Amino acid sequence: MEKLKNKVAVITGGNSGIGFGIAEAFKNEGAVGAIVGRNQHTLDSSISQLGDDFIGINADVTNLAHLERVFKETSEKFGKIDIIVANAGGGNTGTVADFSEADYDHLMSLNLKSVYFTVQKALPYMNDGASIVLIGSNAAHRAHASFTLYGASKAAVIYLAKGFSSDLLERKIRANVITPGTTDTPAFDKFVPAEQVEAVKQHFASVMPIGRIGQPSDIGKAAVFLASDDSAFMLGAELLVDGGMTYLAK
Repeated sequence: MEKLKNKVAVITGGNSGIGFGIAEAFKNEGAVGAIVGRNQHTLDSSISQLGDDFIGINADVTNLAHLERVFKETSEKFGKIDIIVANAGGGNTGTVADFSEADYDHLMSLNLKSVYFTVQKALPYMNDGASIVLIGSNAAHRAHASFTLYGASKAAVIYLAKGFSSDLLERKIRANVITPGTTDTPAFDKFVPAEQVEAVKQHFASVMPIGRIGQPSDIGKAAVFLASDDSAFMLGAELLVDGGMTYLAK
């Protein structure tokens, strides 16, 4: 299967978790390109697995000069870019009673500003007819304690898929968004003490209608669909890839 043969992709946060799952899926379908991250060790490890058709670029997606460098280096190496995956994100948890201004600025910069400017800075290097894949979260649809701002930022990302598609109609550049549910990634370590991680994963698996948490490969397969011509009639759309959690969980 080579649905992305000869396509050039850039995947932010592609050095681990969902981003690496997407990079692997793209490689398996014939794509080449770049993964972007801030951890040189995981970048090197990921590139050793992806092989010579991918490069790793150490960059901060909240820094516009870094984003300029990412797309310039990628285009110089591979030519025009066909696929952008704005996957990098994260942030702290907290309620409206205790989230500080600094916390707010950090989370919105990482989850929203970075997505907006990743796309903006990529545009001069993208082919007409290219595909943009954004990564949302089902936290945008279900309110969870201490995830208020995180969910709001991801709701905005879901809207950006519509807005970007509208803005880029003349260039036939499509933007769509994947909304994952709980997925087995290193992000667990940021929110849960190490000794509780497995118990928390088991809890989420028990409440998810499908009976398990997601794997990065689940999101990777969805990303291949949105990046390929198979989804040519989709723009501004949201794919829920959350094991039924949003619409079926009690």
